[in-house]
Amino acid sequence: MSENVVKLERAFIYQRNYLVLSNVDVELKEGEFSYLIGKTGSGKSSLLKVLYGALPLNEGYGHVTGMELNGMRTSQIPKLRRHLGIVFQDFQLLLDRNVEKNLSFVLHATGWNNKNLIKDRIDEVLESVGMISKKKMMPFRLSGGEQQRISIARALLNNPKLILADEPTGNLDPETSAEIMNLILRLSEDQNMAVLMATHDYNIIRKFPARTLRCEDGKVVEAELESLPLG
Repeated sequence: MSENVVKLERAFIYQRNYLVLSNVDVELKEGEFSYLIGKTGSGKSSLLKVLYGALPLNEGYGHVTGMELNGMRTSQIPKLRRHLGIVFQDFQLLLDRNVEKNLSFVLHATGWNNKNLIKDRIDEVLESVGMISKKKMMPFRLSGGEQQRISIARALLNNPKLILADEPTGNLDPETSAEIMNLILRLSEDQNMAVLMATHDYNIIRKFPARTLRCEDGKVVEAELESLPLG
């Protein structure tokens, strides 16, 4: 029986003192892929931020990858993030160093110190996203799709149980978006990783249908594919 990688019960999510989402009940099991949709300002990013510790959870119950979110101290956030990977719309690669050094920076920051193990792990994740030949390249010499593949490789470094993806295809053309989606879905299945992906691209959801959660009117509800607007 699959375990819950994410569980929120009667959670109230705030940005500063503003209530964004109330009575949130969400479960995500090992290896499960789900979309998170909603209009701008509906709470998608706030929900993701609670899950990776950038916003506190002060009301309700929550755990992510076995760690309780309630009352989590700042010092515990790095440990939480070692069990999950985060993929952003704008890649957030360090532009002053090559691909290999971008990835080694993350490994050093999360406690790796053996040079051979670091090299081997970087090669493994780059191989898994088809980017091993780009290891010595600077990010600005890569296409948007290639940069997003590197971003995904970075998210995989610590063998996460969960990937949180915030509009990962938002800056990509439709063909590249489809390639990135195929990659994320394959990795999720191969590595039994749960994925929660925020998106506003309903065409992606139609092409790659999966369970869909919608943020609307301060709530998180299950959405049916047929209810999604065209475009």
